[in-house]
Amino acid sequence: MNPAALRAFIVKEFHHILRDRQTLTVLLMMPLVQVILFGYALRSDVRDIRLAVIDPTPDHATLELRSRFLSTNRFRVVATSPSPAVIEPLFRRGKADVAIVFEPDFAGHLRGTDPARLLVAVDASDPNTGTTHLTYTRAIIASYQDELRAASGQVRIVTETRMRFNPTLESVNLFVPGLIALVLVLVSALMTAVSLSREKERGTMEVLLVSPLRPQQIIVGKVAPYLALAFANVVTALVAAWAVFHVPFRGSVLLLLAESILYTLVSLALGVVIAARTSSQRAAMLGALLGTLLPNTLLSGMIFPIASMPGWLVPFTYLVPARWFIVIARGIMLKGVGLSILWHETLILSVMALVLLAAAMRSFKPRLE
Repeated sequence: MNPAALRAFIVKEFHHILRDRQTLTVLLMMPLVQVILFGYALRSDVRDIRLAVIDPTPDHATLELRSRFLSTNRFRVVATSPSPAVIEPLFRRGKADVAIVFEPDFAGHLRGTDPARLLVAVDASDPNTGTTHLTYTRAIIASYQDELRAASGQVRIVTETRMRFNPTLESVNLFVPGLIALVLVLVSALMTAVSLSREKERGTMEVLLVSPLRPQQIIVGKVAPYLALAFANVVTALVAAWAVFHVPFRGSVLLLLAESILYTLVSLALGVVIAARTSSQRAAMLGALLGTLLPNTLLSGMIFPIASMPGWLVPFTYLVPARWFIVIARGIMLKGVGLSILWHETLILSVMALVLLAAAMRSFKPRLE
């Protein structure tokens, strides 16, 4: 063993890393970004529960119980109606998390011998969050019942529960749509960024840029195989979700495939932009991981509810494409909704695709600088 040769080799490797400033910056920034994102995003507590109140005959008891929900820092009434017909549209549009349905003459039943009945409906497409919502709701109802018993003797409130869209509370129904989004972004953005940066490192990009092909055509040629690969991955993932995990498909499979292609275009364009802004495969890979894997895992709502995140962090989730695709995938698969409800998320993904594709086209010039 030659200590001098080993020492020279180590110094050479240090110089090589220091010369690649982009990789060095990403390596130094990644731990800081990870700690901040994990520290703020890894929260299971829920603070903003959207409540729909169905009260056919408002009285002092229903108003008092409603005020108990509002007095907490967790519930926010988003709709009040005498008819339970509004619950389903609110749940399908993602506008409400919990609905409480009072029976007619609720106060009269509290004074009588028969128990007063109350229905609690919960959007359980996210089973973990839905269970938490149900726990908080039951706790407030139980506290109100205990106060009435202490003041007037025997009072009984019977609570019935309905878990919508995922009655068995299968966690796989929550994670599979998110995993589809994660697989697509890894295949699309990461592989595209590494492929294009490899062309730049090998010097073959100059050959392509002086060929009769235009930069736009070069980009199309490089990303088309990954678009086809991503489509095949979507089909495979959907088959596995249905055949292995028995995830329900209540909506249109064709619509989900079309939305997956749109989301893949966003991821491919993002990979091209990352490749154009980096100078090496290592920097492109780290940049793609930092720019796609962490945000799509932590800030998309795939695992941790966005409602539990601090207010200043929520606007950053709007920039994560997976947030919108997961809403689309869960809506189609679990709730059976269509484009008439998911048009907002589809429009946002379309705008993202156009902006990133335009940025990708501008990033590749007739010659490399």
